[in-house]
Amino acid sequence: MTTETATDTVNALACSPDFQRDGLCFAACNSGLRRSDDGGASWQDAYGALALAAPLGASAVALSPDFARDRTVFAGASGGVLRSGDGGTTWQIITLPEPAPLVTALAVSANFANDGLVFAGTMEDGVFRSGDGGRTWAAWNFGLTDPCVLALAISPSFASDQTLFAGTSSGVFRSTNTGRSWRALELPCGFADVLSLALAGAALLVGTESAGLFRSDDMGQRWEQLGAGSLDGAINAIVPLGHDTGEILVLLNDTPLGSRNAGRSWQPWPGAPRAGVSALAVPGETEVLLAGMLAGDVVRF
Repeated sequence: MTTETATDTVNALACSPDFQRDGLCFAACNSGLRRSDDGGASWQDAYGALALAAPLGASAVALSPDFARDRTVFAGASGGVLRSGDGGTTWQIITLPEPAPLVTALAVSANFANDGLVFAGTMEDGVFRSGDGGRTWAAWNFGLTDPCVLALAISPSFASDQTLFAGTSSGVFRSTNTGRSWRALELPCGFADVLSLALAGAALLVGTESAGLFRSDDMGQRWEQLGAGSLDGAINAIVPLGHDTGEILVLLNDTPLGSRNAGRSWQPWPGAPRAGVSALAVPGETEVLLAGMLAGDVVRF
C-alpha cells in the first residue's frame, strides 16, 4: 500500500480506461484538480497551465470512455465545467448560467464518440446537458422536481436505451430519452437523500444517506435492500467490482466495506483504510483500488 499526501480533501477520483498501461488518474480536491501518471504514486497540479490567481476547487471529475483516442477530461467546479482535450494538460472553462451552481456530479455517455453527450448534476439547478462534447451546456430538467442533484449514473447500453439516473435530495429520477425529460422512481424507503448511484450490467444500485443500499434489476420498478442491519449510515460511494453485483465495494460513512456474495454480507475490505475515506475508484479491469482521503491523501491498495 502506498500513499501520497495532497493538501486537502479528495472529493472524487477518476481513472483512465487504459489505467493498466498508462497509470493515469485524477483527484478532484477542494483546492483544485490533481493528476497522476504513475498509478497514484505521485501527483501534480493539473490546472498549472491555467495560471490561476486563486485556487479553483474541483468537486467532480470524469473521463471520456474513449480517452485513449480523444484524451478528453471533464472537471466540475462551482459555477461551471472545465474541459480538456489533451489529457488534462490544457483546459477550457465553461461557465454555467448565473447564479453559478456547484457541479456535484459528471457523467459521460458510453457512446460519447458518436453522440458527444455529457451530463452535469448541480446542487441548485438540476441537470445540465451538453451534446457537443462539453463545449456548450443547457439545463434539461423537465420532470426533475428536485433540483438538488447529488449523483449521476449512465447506462452502459446508453446508445440503445438512452437511460440515465439522477440521485437527488428526495430520491431517484430516471430519463429514458438522453436526459431531455425525467420521471421519479419510487424507493421502498420513500423520500430519501440519494448520495450515490452505480450500474453493474442491468442492476441499478442506490445508496442513501440514512435508509441503506438498494438494488433494482429492472431499472427501478422493483427493489431489494442490501445489507439491512449491516449498512447503517451514509452510503457515500458504490463501486461494483466487475459487470454484475456479485462483488460490491461501498463507502459507509468514511469506511470501505465489501461484499463478495451480492450484498448478503459485508466486511471491511482487505488492505483498505478503516476510516477517513472520502472517495473510491476502481481502475478498469485491474485489481488496484484507490481511496481518496478526507486528509488529502490518495491510498492505493
